[in-house]
Amino acid sequence: MVAKILVVEDETQFERLILQRFRRKIRAGTFAFFFAANGREALAILEKEPGIKIVLSDINMPEMNGIELITAIHEKYPLIRTVIVSAYGDMENIRSAMNQGAFDFITKPINFTDLETTINKTLEEVEVLEQAKRSEELAIRNEQLEELDRLKSELFTNIAHEFRTPLTVILGMAEQIKLAPEKWVSTGVDMIHRNGSNLLYLVNEMLDLRKLEAGKIELKMIHGDVIAYIKYIAQSFQALTEQEDILLHFLSSEDELQMDYDPERLLSILSNLLSNAFKYTPAGGHIYLQVDRVLQAIHAAESAERPVDSLKIVVRDTGIGMAESDLPHIFDRYYQADIKEETLETLGGAKTNRTGIGLALTRELTRFMGGEIAVESKVGKGSTFTLLLPILKEQQLGEVQASTKELVKQIASLSVATDAIELFSDGADAKPQLLIVEDNPDILQYISGLLAEDYQLQVAKDGEEGITKALAQIPDIIISDVMMPGKDGFELCETLKLDERTSHIPIILLTAKADAESRLEGLKRGADAYLSKPFQQEELFIRLNQLLALRQKLQAHFAEQIQSTATGNGNQTDNPLLSDMEDSFLARFHQALEANIEEEDFGITEMCNELAMSRAQLHRKIKALTGLSTSHYMRAIRLQKAKLLLESTDLNISEVAYRVGFRDPKYFSRTYSETFGFAPTDTPK
Repeated sequence: MVAKILVVEDETQFERLILQRFRRKIRAGTFAFFFAANGREALAILEKEPGIKIVLSDINMPEMNGIELITAIHEKYPLIRTVIVSAYGDMENIRSAMNQGAFDFITKPINFTDLETTINKTLEEVEVLEQAKRSEELAIRNEQLEELDRLKSELFTNIAHEFRTPLTVILGMAEQIKLAPEKWVSTGVDMIHRNGSNLLYLVNEMLDLRKLEAGKIELKMIHGDVIAYIKYIAQSFQALTEQEDILLHFLSSEDELQMDYDPERLLSILSNLLSNAFKYTPAGGHIYLQVDRVLQAIHAAESAERPVDSLKIVVRDTGIGMAESDLPHIFDRYYQADIKEETLETLGGAKTNRTGIGLALTRELTRFMGGEIAVESKVGKGSTFTLLLPILKEQQLGEVQASTKELVKQIASLSVATDAIELFSDGADAKPQLLIVEDNPDILQYISGLLAEDYQLQVAKDGEEGITKALAQIPDIIISDVMMPGKDGFELCETLKLDERTSHIPIILLTAKADAESRLEGLKRGADAYLSKPFQQEELFIRLNQLLALRQKLQAHFAEQIQSTATGNGNQTDNPLLSDMEDSFLARFHQALEANIEEEDFGITEMCNELAMSRAQLHRKIKALTGLSTSHYMRAIRLQKAKLLLESTDLNISEVAYRVGFRDPKYFSRTYSETFGFAPTDTPK
């Protein structure tokens, strides 16, 4: 490959000398020389001729001397190496040049053998630098590819979640309609249709984005009143405003505006912006859709060298907003803003569907229509999206097709959830209490319908509410989704498993995140089972039955212990079915009772104070672990202690009764006989 060398020298004979001395290298294509009489000419040549690797420069030249030239080259062309060609008498200038970044120097009169050696050495240095630069660029490119791969992986994971959730409803409801049509056909068909539309909308978004990338999408422009159409779109979101308790305000400075627009593409843009606003605005908030006609330059339009008549659409909300660091990337494909947990906790309801497609598609469609879009946002203050479209009047008068109007209704209804079933039995202890934590109303309704006959059901719409209800009610079992706003299923699982009040409750994580990593994460957080959406109803039933059967085995173990001979310390918790936390809890329970066993007044209230639990929490936990109420379990421990005393000491019955907290020996004898099947006097020594 030819090495390009620029020679900067104001003596004209130097050019002839260089060409003569290196004629063989030039003919062989090894070297190519360029010549300049001063620094300014040299910079002009560098600008026009890419690939120059070495500059041979004199120091003393008119207009721009060698030192100034070296400084300029070093700043603008860091990979080019400069070699000074000067006399020994210029040593002070040579030192200055070296300090400014010169690589080497050759003194006059020139020894051309030395010059060729210096050129070859300098070319080696340039090659090393270029190789390092290529390696750096390759490393950056690899990082970019890895980041893109990570973003795509997240995208596909989220898309899988968005597919699995409606598929769970569709497949599950189809099965329920088949099994019990009279019960499910009306509700089920609506749920299937709504979730099928969700799937179709997501698929269409992905296909539209791909078509835009490939340049295969077409605009179907009509000429009509765009104000009336935008107002129609806003009114279609009325049901969502009522559901989310958010006010949507439509404001326009124009009563009518005739212009060219593509109804479907404009619908896609506005529905994404409005859905985004609803998604990140808490109940009681406001969303403003403002439409104006303005004279403003649109930089995305190729012909916008001067201000053009434009349609300005602003979607502003009073939601949680975004961090400044997110704003440059918010329209990037696959990008998802990192919203802090405490911020998300201000949102309620099923505010999911964060695939990273919607805003990327919005920007690409806007650009394709000759417009531009921008965003402003502050955390805690809300976000403002500003859309500018050129007002053109080239198409013939047309109307929005009926099919497009129907599409408006469908898209607006996708986010509108049906009322979820919230079922509570009237305190019937025969049915286990089951808490369902799920942010998707259709999934919640479907699971509730499956389990209502066999369980006392409670529901929570997110992890935070799930934790609150679990601590308050202490259910027998919990089914929780993983991907939810605020605290997700992993956090719910870990929080409850690390809390002594709820650590015993079996938890099934039911989620669309079906990858092995997510499954392992759930199990690490303490989940007792992990089911992927869409799930088989039978598998859910089996898992529930297995977990409840495990609890029954634990309770049977305690029943056997109560009937067996005491071990001597009253602590009967050596059971492989118990976790370390349950072992610790029961040990503390026994120790507290053992320390106060002679006190007849040490009852449930005092035990609650010792264990820092409410009466209901203590009752539900003891009942789950032992199958007994708190009072019965405390009495069983007292009687075990009494049996031990009767077997190993010479104390009479009254003394033993007092020792274990009974003040009435007759009541003690009767209770003892009922528990062990023989009177205290018949206890073997």
